[in-house]
Amino acid sequence: MLLKKIKATTVLVQLLTTVACIIVLMYLFKKYNWQIRRAWAKMQSKLIGFKIVQKGKIDPNAKLLIINHQSLLDIIVVENLYPKNIAWVAKKEIADMFFFGHIVKVTDMIIVKREDKKSLIKLLKDVKDRIDKGRVVAIFPEGTRGDGERLLNFKVGAKIISEKLDLKVQPIVLTNTRKVLDSQNFVANKGVVCVEFLDSIDPKKDKQWYQKVQINMQETLNRLSSDNQS
Repeated sequence: MLLKKIKATTVLVQLLTTVACIIVLMYLFKKYNWQIRRAWAKMQSKLIGFKIVQKGKIDPNAKLLIINHQSLLDIIVVENLYPKNIAWVAKKEIADMFFFGHIVKVTDMIIVKREDKKSLIKLLKDVKDRIDKGRVVAIFPEGTRGDGERLLNFKVGAKIISEKLDLKVQPIVLTNTRKVLDSQNFVANKGVVCVEFLDSIDPKKDKQWYQKVQINMQETLNRLSSDNQS
């Protein structure tokens, strides 16, 4: 366990240092901030020590990605794979962080106040703005990090966004990111992260789509976890 704590400390220092560097670079070269961000994400797989196994296909027509959340590594992994400029829906607490909050400001991410119903109108406006600019929006429907085994109940935000703006949705399921980097318990390990891109959904075609997506994502998480253990 001590070695895992030492590795976690090393990873944390590396992340803080490299994030600070790319914040500066993205302010200097705003036109290329997505390319800088993606290069950084790809670099992390070598620096942290993990490999990615991809299953399923990325839908180039999807406008909203809904992803299970278990680790800080989730964003790095998706940024590593995804071929378009993602606009992440981020909590205001992240934007308010001293200096490091600029990671969501310089990249023009979508900042929301949790549990603030008045922010929904701004959220819809911001999502439409980013999509109009050719970006794809990504959201963690659980609202916070889970344990990596059981999905938390989905918040209504992703459902409202997709239905109000008529967005094609692609769910993504990640496994093992928490085992590779558990920032809550301060543990880091080498390992393999599996990412499965599920079939996209048109919310207009099924009123129960959101509940079904959660069930499907949980079943996929169970299957991938079982495959990893066998």
